[in-house]
Amino acid sequence: MLKINNISKTFNTGTVNEKKALINVSLHLKEGDFVTVIGGNGAGKSTLLNSVCGVFNIDSGSIEIDGADVTRLSEHKRAKYLGRVFQDPMMGTAADMQIMENMSLAYRRGKKHGLSWALTSKEKKVYKEMLSQLGLGLENRMSSKVGLLSGGQRQALTLLMAVAQKPKVLLLDEHTAALDPTTAGKVLELSDKFISENNLTAMMITHNMKDAIAYGNRLIMMNEGRIIYDVSGEEKKNLTVDDLLKKFAALSGEEFANDRALLN
Repeated sequence: MLKINNISKTFNTGTVNEKKALINVSLHLKEGDFVTVIGGNGAGKSTLLNSVCGVFNIDSGSIEIDGADVTRLSEHKRAKYLGRVFQDPMMGTAADMQIMENMSLAYRRGKKHGLSWALTSKEKKVYKEMLSQLGLGLENRMSSKVGLLSGGQRQALTLLMAVAQKPKVLLLDEHTAALDPTTAGKVLELSDKFISENNLTAMMITHNMKDAIAYGNRLIMMNEGRIIYDVSGEEKKNLTVDDLLKKFAALSGEEFANDRALLN
């Protein structure tokens, strides 16, 4: 479903600030794979995700989504293949629009429509059923402006909007990092539920090693622009945070120095 083939990306080439963010990275995800991605600051996690999204052009290599070569497609043209939830809960929704209007934008994405954007009673029923899955009571507040919701409610709504059209690949960019632990746990459970029920292919960047182990069927660890560890199946299920720290030290030759991850 996703083929990342030998991609590289360097920022500020030829300057004192030159940074090799990705170095010959290859990663293939089968349909239904849920991959968690961990690594220290500057490891290349976000650059990898942004490369898939088309935020910038990669220097070399190729990216395929469901057999289509998207390497040179612009970000907006590539978006039809992807669902994405950002770290900032404010980024995935339109604050000045109603909950049902936000749902309509997601539900009608990529579909042909006439001159009217009026919501039909049938659509409203569909949105109500979808919102009820969140367990947050938003199905009873569909006319409320999204800007009135809490960060956790907005992030849950963004997640629901991201999976509404069953994207080829779902990208979760530290999507619980800005939430309190209880709300983060709820959003993670919903993410796992939607991915499993819809057999979605997903990649989740996280600083939380426990979450990286607990969720998904595969885990990759990055360091200095490279994938240094790729584990799945029973081996992944049996991992502990201590195992990951030792593995990082053995493969990179240094201690894992990320306070945020270690505190989590």
